[in-house]
Amino acid sequence: MRPARVLRTEAPAKVNLLLRVLAREESGYHQIETVFALLSLADSVRLEVDPSGEPGVALDVEGAAGGPAPDLGPAADNLVLRAAEAWAAAAGVRGAWRFRLLKRVPAGAGLGGGSSDAAAALRLLQAAYGEPLDDETLLAIGGALGADVPFFVSGAAWALAWGRGDRLHPLAGTPPFHAVLALPPRHIGTAGAYRALAARRGGRPAGPALLRAQDLTSPERLCALVANDFEGAVFDLAPELALLRNALLDAGAAAAALSGSGAALFGLFHDAATAGEAATALADVHPEVRFETVGFRTAAPEVIEAT
Repeated sequence: MRPARVLRTEAPAKVNLLLRVLAREESGYHQIETVFALLSLADSVRLEVDPSGEPGVALDVEGAAGGPAPDLGPAADNLVLRAAEAWAAAAGVRGAWRFRLLKRVPAGAGLGGGSSDAAAALRLLQAAYGEPLDDETLLAIGGALGADVPFFVSGAAWALAWGRGDRLHPLAGTPPFHAVLALPPRHIGTAGAYRALAARRGGRPAGPALLRAQDLTSPERLCALVANDFEGAVFDLAPELALLRNALLDAGAAAAALSGSGAALFGLFHDAATAGEAATALADVHPEVRFETVGFRTAAPEVIEAT
């Protein structure tokens, strides 16, 4: 009997340094323009391939620091399992697969945790079976799973994205900042955020805007670019989030914004020490909110053999 092969990788969180919500398609999807950036905060995903087992996909979920597993909803809706099934159908490969997911990224916070986990599953299966699918096919699978998944599959540390999030232009280097994440005990549903935004706009889509390449190469210009179209609508639903964004700015952030549709927020700081001091001070004033000091990744995580 051959031993099981075990691979692992990280599934990083992301923030949207810029997020513009454009027209709604007849399909119900919205066009977007965004700048994604990977964070040091990440889930851990393992894949065990049992060469003698019955074909099928299983998922075990564990909370961070030995805590209870978070509620990720019905198994049939889990993006890791859906990603594995989609990959199997495209690659024509079935196996006895068990994924083990250690959750550190808060679910439903606008940090892309579920999407990143799905992308990690795709990358693990690719590595386990010799990369049978090309990049275009992987991006298409990712796009069918969710708007953030293509970015996480792409291998870019940060990127400009548009369309449904599936058109990507990787950017060189990394954002020249450290970040403080504010993670309140509040959930903002993505569908509800879109409805609130549509009501606030009265059915009118966002107008045109000019994005210059140099806006992404200068720290000052990048800070000026930071914005999120969801903020007005989401802050109407949860005014405490507007107070948290302002608290990040008052603590010295060069820029601060909602990530995705929330409820997580981030503040950009020029160095790690200042970010750490701000997170400590903010936690004293807002004990109900979890604050995390994180860095921006210079590269996407690799898949490695687990020991």
